[in-house]
Amino acid sequence: MKDFSLIARTRRAELLTMIHRAGTGHTGGALSSVDILVALYYGVLSYRPDEPRWPERDRFILSKGHSVEGLLCILADVGFFPKSELNTFSQYQSRLIGHPSVKVPGIEICSGALGHGLSAGVGMALGAKRMGKSWITFVLMGDGEQAEGSIWEGAMAAAHYQLDNLVAIIDRNHLQISGDTESVMSLENLAEKWISFGWVVKECNGHDVVRLVEQFESCPLQTGKPTLVIAHTIKGKGVNSMENIAKWHHGVPDANQLRQALDELGIKEVDL
Repeated sequence: MKDFSLIARTRRAELLTMIHRAGTGHTGGALSSVDILVALYYGVLSYRPDEPRWPERDRFILSKGHSVEGLLCILADVGFFPKSELNTFSQYQSRLIGHPSVKVPGIEICSGALGHGLSAGVGMALGAKRMGKSWITFVLMGDGEQAEGSIWEGAMAAAHYQLDNLVAIIDRNHLQISGDTESVMSLENLAEKWISFGWVVKECNGHDVVRLVEQFESCPLQTGKPTLVIAHTIKGKGVNSMENIAKWHHGVPDANQLRQALDELGIKEVDL
């Protein structure tokens, strides 16, 4: 049984350190999605770090690509590339840039133009169906991203093609760069919207890694239908001074803020 709490706290400490050293990064959304990524990469996904393009691997797409920091920390930790490379994040000529890049082993597509990840996932899932493959495609979206029309084109196509090998996840932290999602562009009732598009929808605590693992492993929830998991999260999760504060969408901790955050996470030293 993995110590998911320690894994998640360590990845949060690493991504905060990485953002601090780089002087740039999407802190709040990276912190909110860590537990979802931990559940996938340490409990659910089938992959081979020494063979990144292994044909039978499960596919993962980070559609909310601006929150790439947590994903990069996890890919390094599980062995896709050396952890020391995290120190190059957003530096000149580094392949670790502010959005997912296919130059990085373990990254399936370049993402971050919001709204496109789901449609790419639909294509991967449809390809698996037509080739008779058993791998699953997972797509993590932001909640502010739900205002993009291409999300709903992808949702409609997934239901039409009965892609029960597709699992979409929404990081439902209620905040985007310009404020509360319900003020910027109202989303609720979000579950009913997706159900009306032909999906099976489950909601859960997006910070309960054990529950997330159980939820993902139980997919598909219904034969012939794609699954959506609405993961209720807290933007800036893990650091009290950053939680539920919109300005941390793209905030960079200074030295004192970083030290306080690491103390709060219970991580004395970050090895990058």
